[in-house]
Amino acid sequence: MKKPQAERAGRVERAPLDPEMFDPVCPSPLVPFRVGDKWAPMILRCLQDGPRRFSELKIPLRGITSKSLTQSLRGLERAGFLAREEQHGGTERRVEYALTALGRGLLDPLDAACEWTREHWDELVEAQEAALHR
Repeated sequence: MKKPQAERAGRVERAPLDPEMFDPVCPSPLVPFRVGDKWAPMILRCLQDGPRRFSELKIPLRGITSKSLTQSLRGLERAGFLAREEQHGGTERRVEYALTALGRGLLDPLDAACEWTREHWDELVEAQEAALHR
């Protein structure tokens, strides 16, 4: 019996990322502190279940440009939160991004920040609206 191509290449098949993973009105812009840039927490969340390719990350991060995604990935790599893994298989070059132990350690604090944001959503929105009308 022939093994699937991914298994032969030593890769683990993962479910694709949900294109609706991040609500367009996601509260992430309201979180009062940042890890990296505005996209970094969402990228970390996308990588929580294992390595992903650039093209896979673009699906749930539909508002991000390729340039911004590249800059965010490089910044997270420089900070030690993710690793860029190149795999060469014949003529095909495959690059994946994976959380490091340091990056994985950010997931619980990100969960806490998201929960805090949900609890204070109305206050945060009111503060932003008040600032716009000054």
